[in-house]
Amino acid sequence: MPRYDFRCRSCGATFELNRPMARANDPATCPEGHPDTVKLLSTVAVTGAAAAAPAPAGGGGCCGGGCCG
Repeated sequence: MPRYDFRCRSCGATFELNRPMARANDPATCPEGHPDTVKLLSTVAVTGAAAAAPAPAGGGGCCGGGCCG
């Protein structure tokens, strides 16, 4: 289940909620009970060998029209 970050506009607290994507934009109440919250944008980290693309083979950069002399 996705995790969403929120910040309370009243007290400044940040908190996380796990909820289905269908409820991603539903209102959230902060842990202190304040209803005035905003959903924060989150970053996605991609790591591991599958994330790295292999380098292209060959020299590259030449159009092959004889201009790269």
